[in-house]
Amino acid sequence: MDAILDLRGVTKSFGAVRALRGVDFDVRAGEVHALVGENGAGKSTLVKIITGAHAPDTGTVNIGGQALDRADPLLARRLGVAPIYQQPTLFPELSVAENLAFGLETGSAWRRIDWRARRARAKSLLERVGAQVDPDADAGSLRMAEQQLVEIARALGAKARVIIMDEPTASLAETEAERLLALVAELRASGVAIVYISHRLPEVLRLSDRVTVLRDGAAVETRPAAGLTQADLIRAMVGRDLDAVFPKRDVPIGDALLSARGLRCRAAGVHGVDLDVRAGEIVGLAGLVGSGRTELARVLFGLTPADGGELRVRGQALAVQSPAAAIRGGLAYVPEDRRRHGVILEMSVGVNATLAVLRAIRSGPFLDAAREREIAGTFVTRFAIKAPSLDTPVANLSGGNQQKVALARWLATRPSVLILDEPTQGVDVGAKAEIHRLIVDLAAEGLAILMISSEMPEILGMSDRIAVMRGGTIVGTLDRAAATQERLLALALGHVEAAAS
Repeated sequence: MDAILDLRGVTKSFGAVRALRGVDFDVRAGEVHALVGENGAGKSTLVKIITGAHAPDTGTVNIGGQALDRADPLLARRLGVAPIYQQPTLFPELSVAENLAFGLETGSAWRRIDWRARRARAKSLLERVGAQVDPDADAGSLRMAEQQLVEIARALGAKARVIIMDEPTASLAETEAERLLALVAELRASGVAIVYISHRLPEVLRLSDRVTVLRDGAAVETRPAAGLTQADLIRAMVGRDLDAVFPKRDVPIGDALLSARGLRCRAAGVHGVDLDVRAGEIVGLAGLVGSGRTELARVLFGLTPADGGELRVRGQALAVQSPAAAIRGGLAYVPEDRRRHGVILEMSVGVNATLAVLRAIRSGPFLDAAREREIAGTFVTRFAIKAPSLDTPVANLSGGNQQKVALARWLATRPSVLILDEPTQGVDVGAKAEIHRLIVDLAAEGLAILMISSEMPEILGMSDRIAVMRGGTIVGTLDRAAATQERLLALALGHVEAAAS
């Protein structure tokens, strides 16, 4: 079958940096062709060439037999290309129906709008993708999963022949991600060609017909997905085996630095939590979506203060009624959504790395800029943060480097206990391995680490012990040697006998 999208020998350079090196890539009707690689491998540049945002330096791009011979997003759209990004590009103040009208309605700007027809078309498109969304609702009021369904509905309305999905499930809960994956399968069955980009390798292997691996701007491998394993993809992406992604090593375990007994918070839905995390220990916190993992982290850090039970840090009773009290007591918390709560994207690397210790770098009423740069520079070197300078906005960094800056911000407070919520969410395999090495190094330095993760391989590969939550409390704890995916899932689902077997 002929390819709907066909790239041959595509190259692209930005100054002295060669982003793409003679890439061949194609996708056929009714096919999901996954594009994987580390951050910086060239995926984003290739997508920008397919969507007409960039023109290649050399090589050809054909869509449905027609050449996309210049940088022209409107031409790419007319030829049937529809990108759907991780962060939806809807107009938040406009209604869903109005957002769907963009790019679908033609005519003069002064024409009379047929609102009844516009709403009817919106309702029909939303029903096709299974979105239970009011066409008159403001797009900004929708959940992330709903916004992505609206984006897909808009692509279908435009009769897109090629849909590009860039990390579509990165910000979704498990049930929402499952619905989206099922929709991808439906789109494939209807004859749409799909370019699927994701760091979630199990997803890639489950959905894809073919997989192309980019490394350092070159397509190093294109193979049918059938028969491929995660280990195969990781070797192709980074030249390392799967074991290198989880570089856990034994370190001395000391006394409990964090102890909770009967901890509860009615507002957070947390109750009866007993938990110990010792110096040098990584305790994984597992559980299904809605089990209370993030809620417990917020209670420990004082974002939603506990209303009962006891919390001790370094053996001393601690009443954590606010994040400031938690920091003074020796706790640090790197939240799940680093782009909203972990870093301030518009601010520089240097400013972000010292935000939690502003009082310590004051010189009278002013900040000591030299001290700020000294502290930030130490962490940039220690964590191998890839940034042109300390003055670079964090928004310009890769996801993995943004996460390292978020870590630096809290480690500057010299905590005893570090709480990490989804520490490698949305970062590539290479960055994941680097962050895992940092976590192990921090444990070796004597920190007590509580790590929340929805990725079972990460929990199993990095934890000394694993506590499983269900219904707002910890229902069981397993040592590393006894922990298996089946036992963890059994505890999370409430199948206690299966977990103990």
